[in-house]
Amino acid sequence: MIKKANEMNVSIKEKLRGGTGQVAFKALSDEGTVAHCRLFSELRIDKGCSIGTHDHVNETEYYWITGGRGIVTEADGEKVVEKGDLVITGGGASHAIRNEEDEPLTFLALIILD
Repeated sequence: MIKKANEMNVSIKEKLRGGTGQVAFKALSDEGTVAHCRLFSELRIDKGCSIGTHDHVNETEYYWITGGRGIVTEADGEKVVEKGDLVITGGGASHAIRNEEDEPLTFLALIILD
């Protein structure tokens, strides 16, 4: 099966998880169509926008950074992430991500249920 780009739903979410601004989601799979997967989307965060701190209990989230630079906050502090980096959060841990750069921060987000 091939899903064409123009068939993928794009939605905008405001102040996601208590963050700032908006985050654009391009759904790479329709909700409930991939077993053991809660989310599979491409996200875009523009300058000054963020996803607030949230935890992942009984699931693991992967952010594969595909463009730009961002700042991820984890229990042990803040870390800069850029194209090619992979952020992995699970086991009840929490994280947040924000963009302070002019270039949009883009990444694939995948949440696998444990």
